Amino acid sequence: MIGKIDHIGIAVSDLDAQVTFYRDVLGLHFEGYEDLPDRGLRVGVFLVKDVKIELLQSTSPDSAIGKFIEAKGEGIHHIAFCTADAQAELNRLKEAGVKLIDESPRPGAEGTRVAFLHPKSTFKVLMELCEH
Repeated sequence: MIGKIDHIGIAVSDLDAQVTFYRDVLGLHFEGYEDLPDRGLRVGVFLVKDVKIELLQSTSPDSAIGKFIEAKGEGIHHIAFCTADAQAELNRLKEAGVKLIDESPRPGAEGTRVAFLHPKSTFKVLMELCEH
């Protein structure tokens, strides 16, 4: 079952400049950086009440974020929803006819297990399931 919104992922070209803006100009609470070398990402995490904003910078031009920025530029990349059991939710959604990017969860930021739903099945919104 899908729960609350976990985070919103935003693709950025210059992570440090964006962190400065979100922290110093907007006044949001900065949780810190996380590197995900296997996904070609460096992430800056902010907490706004109980929803996170993840600023996603590519560390490799052929990463998903690198390709996204090349094709579409910076901006909102995805919305992530909490689920207690990502695999069960993937199975349920696949059975309901939703096209999946990930057939099974993979490691995500902050020790989560994550899986993405294809935007062709979600009205052009890239959605992520996030299991803590």
